[in-house]
Amino acid sequence: MGVEAVPGLVRPLNARSVLASTLLGSHPPELPVAVLVRTAAAFGISEGTTRVALSRMATRGEVENRDGRYLLTGTLAARQRGLDVSRSPHLREWDGSWTVLVLGDAGRLPAARRSLRRGLRAARLGELREGVWLRPDNLLDTGDAPLIAELAEGSEGSEPGGIVASRFTARPAGDPRDLARTVFDLDGWAASAHALLLALDAASATGSHLATVFSLDAAMLRHLRADPLLPGPLEPPGWPAEALRSRFQVFDAAFRRRWRAWVA
Repeated sequence: MGVEAVPGLVRPLNARSVLASTLLGSHPPELPVAVLVRTAAAFGISEGTTRVALSRMATRGEVENRDGRYLLTGTLAARQRGLDVSRSPHLREWDGSWTVLVLGDAGRLPAARRSLRRGLRAARLGELREGVWLRPDNLLDTGDAPLIAELAEGSEGSEPGGIVASRFTARPAGDPRDLARTVFDLDGWAASAHALLLALDAASATGSHLATVFSLDAAMLRHLRADPLLPGPLEPPGWPAEALRSRFQVFDAAFRRRWRAWVA
């Protein structure tokens, strides 16, 4: 199975996606415009198109131009923190409890509700039913845990002082493994992870076209970002998260070496 066999996972990248992915993969997330232009060129994107995309990203508050160097800001900077957790998660021992958020409707506009749902999914919560979101309480006070707390305090589009969600800690009466399967698409995530692992077998970080390697690298990290980071007792048999994470680290290191040589 090659990269072309997983089009839903390894998708074409436009100028903004290339630029965002390049900065998201850099620590700190700041690069000279020449490096960004050179990277985009691997996808056949012209310098003019790249500069227009950077200008639009700056207008949206996604990047900031600092004397010819672009730095991630706003939601993209927050996304990098979540991606870093995905690459190397630090979880605490699970005591069987779950974090539960019950949403209120205090004045939120439709756009704010959509934004809140995206934030809840980004914080690795699953939806039990409309307005009820939850996850095992095994996240440390780094990475996604603070975001869960913030989501319970307020969001853009709420009335002043409006309550976005009530937060509880609970223990399910039934089998928590069944609950995990209900709120997270574990079968779908695992199937996609296995497809990416097969794509890795067919792709070489050193021999494939740079744009192909870039796209596969981004797809793996994007999929790891959707890993619910379950406690071990809730992982289905053969859960492929650690295998994908391990293979990604090796592939990403080889890709980064090649990318640095390309932009030098």
